[in-house]
Amino acid sequence: MDTDQLIRSLAADNAHRAPRVGAVLTMALLVAAPFSILFFATFLGVRADVMSAMHNPFFDMKFAVTLSLAIPAIIVSLHLSRPEALLRGWAWLLLLPVGLLAVAIGSEAMMAPAMPMTMRLMGKNSRMCLVAIPAMSLPLLAGALFGLRHGAPSSPALAGALAGLVSAGLAATLYASHCTDDSPLFVATWYTLATAVVTAIGALVGSKVLRF
Repeated sequence: MDTDQLIRSLAADNAHRAPRVGAVLTMALLVAAPFSILFFATFLGVRADVMSAMHNPFFDMKFAVTLSLAIPAIIVSLHLSRPEALLRGWAWLLLLPVGLLAVAIGSEAMMAPAMPMTMRLMGKNSRMCLVAIPAMSLPLLAGALFGLRHGAPSSPALAGALAGLVSAGLAATLYASHCTDDSPLFVATWYTLATAVVTAIGALVGSKVLRF
């Protein structure tokens, strides 16, 4: 069987596998989520001033950014679970959080600064952010990789990286309710660095476990 025939066979087989990938991915994330929530409840918890923080648009912005990463990453990862699928035409979905952060940073720059830029950038929780988001991501990453194994991605490393984006986005959504640093500059720097770590792990592991 030549390569083209193999791809056509896999594509035909994947016509009925694609819905299964979505169902398995959903179930795997639901199974993994309690482990991340347990870590959050044990070591972090919701910030004490959450009720007043909800009146701060930059607090709300954090959730918009993290969910605009996680949800498109799920959509793109399911698309790429098919062997014939390409990233072309879908990558723009992953730029949604970048656009939201750009708007938020611009909005904050036009306001009278409550604190110097350096303090807004560094915040109070940068180290915690770099530890907590990857730690809470790991169970979700395992679930995402398990779900995507039921597909047939042509690029296992890319699929693994997307699994990392999914898990980091969901973990960051949870972490955002604990983090008292609401500046878009902080989010753009430290949340992004934490996400990059998880994405790299996903790509490395995915390149091995998502091969077919």
